[in-house]
Amino acid sequence: MTATEAGTGADTGAGAGDGGRWAPGDRILWRYRDNGGDRPVHICRPVTVVQDTDELLAVWLAPGTECVKPVLADGTQVHAEPLATRYTRPRTTVRSRWFGTGVLKIARPGDPWSVWLFWDHGWLFRNWYVNLEEPRARWAGGVDSQDHFLDIAVHPDRSWEWLDEDEFAQAQRVGLMDGVTAQRVREAGLAAADVVRSWGAPFRDGWEHWRPDPRWQVPPLPDDWDRTPAPGSP
Repeated sequence: MTATEAGTGADTGAGAGDGGRWAPGDRILWRYRDNGGDRPVHICRPVTVVQDTDELLAVWLAPGTECVKPVLADGTQVHAEPLATRYTRPRTTVRSRWFGTGVLKIARPGDPWSVWLFWDHGWLFRNWYVNLEEPRARWAGGVDSQDHFLDIAVHPDRSWEWLDEDEFAQAQRVGLMDGVTAQRVREAGLAAADVVRSWGAPFRDGWEHWRPDPRWQVPPLPDDWDRTPAPGSP
């Protein structure tokens, strides 16, 4: 199935899908475990399945979706906190709406990253974003991962650049990531950069021309969004 053919299914609101695969239009949760905190899941985003095969999972995060995100215990936004204390001050989670345009998230099983596509208003393609993370663990209601701080921006002219290297370094300084893991993450980033240089999948596949099915409604955030503790959580 090509990028332009995907996403034509009805909004079923279904669960795990036939044979462990979700169908286009199914609603699932895309979640991230806390990095070293006491919350098994601290980011939860309801998404609609675009494509789910042995080779690829693609989901759509619609504008206005109610999500769960971390904030500092006093309500300060995480990125408003100085880097020196960003990862050491107490945190909690809040519900908030996904602002701006939607995001298409694409991940291959086993890859320690996912690729996100961003558009400006009017479907003007902005860039790809490589989010370095643990390979996603599937469960009945969605997928779980853990963010690895370091990211890559890939521009329409195929140039790319590292992002958040300061956060990646700070996470190591405060003990959220040991040296062995950090090396593994950096190597994963270099492997992702090699895919960009060779213009491999999914960059070559035309996903920037994809559009969501107009029949899809924004999936709701369930009250039990943190159900079924994520693999690897205490």
